Amino acid sequence: MKNRLNITQKNKAELKNSLIQSAKFNREKLLDTLKNHTVYKNLETIQDLRLFMESHVFAVWDFMSLLKSLQVELAGLSIPWLPKENTVLTRFINEIVLVEESDLDEQEQPKSHFIMYTEAMKEIGAETSKINSLLKMIHKNISIKQALDKIDIDQRIKDFVKFSFEVITTKKSHLIASAFTYGREDVIPEIFIKIVEELDPKNTLYSKLKFYLNRHIEVDGETHGPIALEMMHELCGEDLEKWTEALRIGERALEHRIELWNAINENILAQKKYLKTLPVHRYATSV
Repeated sequence: MKNRLNITQKNKAELKNSLIQSAKFNREKLLDTLKNHTVYKNLETIQDLRLFMESHVFAVWDFMSLLKSLQVELAGLSIPWLPKENTVLTRFINEIVLVEESDLDEQEQPKSHFIMYTEAMKEIGAETSKINSLLKMIHKNISIKQALDKIDIDQRIKDFVKFSFEVITTKKSHLIASAFTYGREDVIPEIFIKIVEELDPKNTLYSKLKFYLNRHIEVDGETHGPIALEMMHELCGEDLEKWTEALRIGERALEHRIELWNAINENILAQKKYLKTLPVHRYATSV
């Protein structure tokens, strides 16, 4: 009986490892599509960067919503407070929240990464009116779906955010953690730093943006990325059903990310085409 139990446990472990490896292979193909996306080649001017950020800011915002929903599930934010059984998960999520919600900016002032991003947008002359409009509607208790439908942005951006909130409404920690962990892997590669350095070699025009990008790469690569992966293993354990559900959500999140990149790329190309029809002096921008 004991030997049979050991064999069953071994089979489960082998199945789990096989499942994770298979999902990793699929995820790497999706990540390869992202890393080699043509949007990076088309990010050539400050106008291109503005357009990129005006769409990407919705992903920065909904990342915070995924994070905070995880904190609700794992850290115990109810009043009266009740202790959570798994304090390893509580520590994991609180460590990430501390930095993402109240990191120190380039002037050593505490700010969320979302606020740092919107300040960087303003610094380069990008519009924040659409993301601000979304936040104002949410403050008025308008549902996320209704608020998104009222904003004039590409449907693929709306779908990206709606997918995140579909996952959040499941209240299943392993699914939310998967969208958070696997769906956001290495999505702002170091090529962005290169673009900003070319546009502002003396770091006098876009210091906020450069600081945000450097900090993002540092935090995700050195601390939050590894912590998030540990969190996934803690949440799913040896449960094959949880792993299957979670890994599929991670793939779907990356598929939505690719569609977001497609939308941004098409928008940039449309702008380039339009600007070519104008006299040079009307759209020339000094950097």
